[in-house]
Amino acid sequence: MLEEIREKIEAEITRLTHELQRELPERIKIAMEHGDLRENAEFKAAKERQGFVEARLNHLTSRMTELSKIDVTQMPYDKVGFGSRVTIKDSDTGDDFTFTITAGDFIDLDGGQVSLASPIGQGLLGAKEGQDVVVALPRGDRNYKVLSLTTLPQQLEEKEG
Repeated sequence: MLEEIREKIEAEITRLTHELQRELPERIKIAMEHGDLRENAEFKAAKERQGFVEARLNHLTSRMTELSKIDVTQMPYDKVGFGSRVTIKDSDTGDDFTFTITAGDFIDLDGGQVSLASPIGQGLLGAKEGQDVVVALPRGDRNYKVLSLTTLPQQLEEKEG
């Protein structure tokens, strides 16, 4: 899982770096050739995009730093944490949900991934298999039961075995 996240971040860093160093300077140069920069929408759009790309690159670089600090050997073997694959049951509706807890702002609900920073990620953090938990969501508290849990250390062990 860590390697998959690193690869996605590195791919985005590569793409954005290319855009910042190659594409945007060309767009800005062409826009400047159109004259008056105060009323030049192409120039403003390119400069805004440049600012966004620089901010996103800074964010992704800090994410890579955070990921490099994760030590799987120090992660709990039996509690929900980063990388855990969890199946929960909504006590009110009876619905089951299975997802993987991911880092930071990485979220793909349709792909079965929930951020550790999200309300549900925070609410489940540290829970054990079989445990009932109350998760504070924007629409109110929800009661869940952890039906199954496979932590990142367990997943890595399964891969090796």
